[in-house]
Amino acid sequence: MTSINDLWQSGDPQAWSDALARYWEYVQPSNLQLEQELETLDLAMVAELDALGWYDFLLHKYFRWKYTAKNRYATTTRCLRRYADEGKLDDLHLIKQRLLALDVIDLPHGLSVALNIRGLGTAGASGLLALMYPTTFATVDQFVLKALRTVQHLPEAVILEKLKPNALSVKAGVVLISIMQRKAAENNRRFRTTEWTPRKIDKILWTYGR
Repeated sequence: MTSINDLWQSGDPQAWSDALARYWEYVQPSNLQLEQELETLDLAMVAELDALGWYDFLLHKYFRWKYTAKNRYATTTRCLRRYADEGKLDDLHLIKQRLLALDVIDLPHGLSVALNIRGLGTAGASGLLALMYPTTFATVDQFVLKALRTVQHLPEAVILEKLKPNALSVKAGVVLISIMQRKAAENNRRFRTTEWTPRKIDKILWTYGR
């Protein structure tokens, strides 16, 4: 398999397509249907969800998609369930409305809004935004960081070495997303296409960082 460093420098569109296809080899069979559903998340559908529907979407779909380990799903959803337990589903619904009204160019603000959802850290917040706005946002987590640290000559290399993989801040998230935005734009120019997005770059990095 081509290293992520070699792929990062590659001008071969097939190599990039093959690397993206590898993502599905890492998806748990039990999650395949959910992955396929959220792959093309319909914002119009999200907008139509009422307070209970939004809560159910997060609880049964998004959190299950993001936190595939049973213990992580249990701990994060314990926080999310407080909205229902405390009768505050309207507060959660308000966050959804703010997410739908985002100026997506403002990465720090977008991450900060998503972080208001109980149970989400920067990784979880970025994942939700990456599904909602794949042409702008990307998922940032320890695996993406691990892969990027092996890419030579990145301008952000010194910054990446200082980041804490399991405690990524909003500022760290912006750095990582910006790198993936840049690579997606570079691929689109190089390959004369519009198909590459930050979300697709994060999927590739995730497989290399496993």
